[in-house]
Amino acid sequence: MENPKNDAGASVPAKVHSSEQVAVEIPETAHQISQDSWFQVGFVLTTGINSAYVLGYSAAVMVPLGWVGGVVGLIAATAISLYANALIAKLHEFGGKRHIRYRDLAGFIYGRKAYALTWTLQYVNLFMINVGYVILAGQALKAIYILFRDDNEMKLPYFIAIAGFACGIFAIGIPHLSALRVWLGFSTFFSLVYIVIAFVLSLRDGIKDPARDYGIPGTTVGRIFTTIGASANLVFAFNTGMLPEIQATVKQPAVKNMMKGLYFQFTVGVVPLYAVVFMGYWAYGSSASSYLLNSVSGPVWVKTTANIAAFLQTVIALHIFASPMYEYLDTKYGIKGSTLALRNLSFRVVVRGGYLTLTTLLAALLPFLGDFMSLTGAISTFPLTFILANHMYLVAKGNKLVSLQKLWHWLNVCFFGFMSIAAAIAALRLIAVDSKTYD
Repeated sequence: MENPKNDAGASVPAKVHSSEQVAVEIPETAHQISQDSWFQVGFVLTTGINSAYVLGYSAAVMVPLGWVGGVVGLIAATAISLYANALIAKLHEFGGKRHIRYRDLAGFIYGRKAYALTWTLQYVNLFMINVGYVILAGQALKAIYILFRDDNEMKLPYFIAIAGFACGIFAIGIPHLSALRVWLGFSTFFSLVYIVIAFVLSLRDGIKDPARDYGIPGTTVGRIFTTIGASANLVFAFNTGMLPEIQATVKQPAVKNMMKGLYFQFTVGVVPLYAVVFMGYWAYGSSASSYLLNSVSGPVWVKTTANIAAFLQTVIALHIFASPMYEYLDTKYGIKGSTLALRNLSFRVVVRGGYLTLTTLLAALLPFLGDFMSLTGAISTFPLTFILANHMYLVAKGNKLVSLQKLWHWLNVCFFGFMSIAAAIAALRLIAVDSKTYD
């Protein structure tokens, strides 16, 4: 549905009314929408779950949960994540309007307060994901440095700063999410490089040294907290927190095409993740590193190649999760047209550069990747992807749902609400403990 026109024929913001009769202004977007195939959107989603974060899940998920808990947890997280994302995707055109932002959908269903709350949760989620990406990119660069000069003169925060600068350069040159196009192909290639290398070298190490411990480390109390934190890592692995923004780029029929993209993500897309996570844990057990390429042994040039691929893929993947922030700023200040136009270029240098400078600073101050994944999953991924998705669907489809279906959605809301609180407490405890022992 098109926005109404003013007397001059220009688009004016559409107004969405909740049951509270509170208007929320929905601005036109400065970014490109409705142009991409479901296949391209599927690769955007797959790029997110097979980013260099996968190199940390052996330690962040499997070590705290063990074989049974880890395998069952990953499979269960895959299923419930597909279900929750499908709920959001099916509401994309609810009420005869196409909701191209998560907050737009929440505002349409609930009103102004929910609009603001959803916006806050989403940008906290995306900002923390981007902090993690900068940490990952810095770890990849430091791993390369250590391969050639293990003198510890260059600290991790230095490499994080270099990584942040590289991410800023890329952000300035790519105007919007749809413009990634060929870069998604590069991203997929880079992902396969480090995943295949990590898989093969882990397999090689596991065969050479079969003696390893699969016991869950820590005290009884510590295990409880790490198990809860691992549950947040599970949902973090499969969810973007920006599904409507990604769905906005897909061609019509938007719901049908988005469902194709989701099925692609949660079938073909999860195979590389499963392979490297299970192999890493099989090879190293409870001693698996939070960055798997630090655990593997093999030719220096092979490990260097894997780390370079991880660094480059991370730069591309970060742009996906930063794009809602870029879209908001570009729309607010009318940044459209040529990427190289002086006004547009200078705006991106200052604004996107400033955003990534802040991201990089936080990454350098607290470089605890696993803890950041847990905290992000707890305070934003659980509420956005599971609590809000189930409740929005319940409100939107309430009259069409039978009592059993309503009960099911309410159980989901309550269960994931409890998990969100518990996981946030566990993540904050982990950060406090790691801060005391970090060298």
